[in-house]
Amino acid sequence: MGNPIELDPIATVRGGRSFLRDDGWEVEQAVIELEDHICVDALAGLNQFSHAVIVFQFHRVPLDRITTGARHPRNNIAWPKVGIFAQRGKNRPNRIGVSICGISGVQGRSLTVRGLDAVDGSPVLDIKPHMTGFDARGVVREPDWATELMRGYWT
Repeated sequence: MGNPIELDPIATVRGGRSFLRDDGWEVEQAVIELEDHICVDALAGLNQFSHAVIVFQFHRVPLDRITTGARHPRNNIAWPKVGIFAQRGKNRPNRIGVSICGISGVQGRSLTVRGLDAVDGSPVLDIKPHMTGFDARGVVREPDWATELMRGYWT
């Protein structure tokens, strides 16, 4: 194993969904509360953006459930067995999730978001504004199973 990297959460997800379920995330609203060691000014100007990129940890995934090889996404044998890095499952080696969610408001040390697919209590590692200039360039290609998997994810 390589050299460990230590990260201190900069915030915590409060509210939203408390149970684990893969679909229907768009209706979820949560507050991301900055930790005390982060300056309140860290959120200044974020309310000028419609969306934010939230980097968080899947903290409720037990270490013995981590996948480093291939598996069927969502354990659906109708979909091909693919490596963990060819899917966005939560049982990843570092249990890191990345989500683009809508910004509902910024007040003091709190960022209110909608459509964040992290559960209550999730440690937040970073917050970035979503800028279209950083989106994928060129034609985006993905397999049919990925499109099928996402059909009910947000709605």
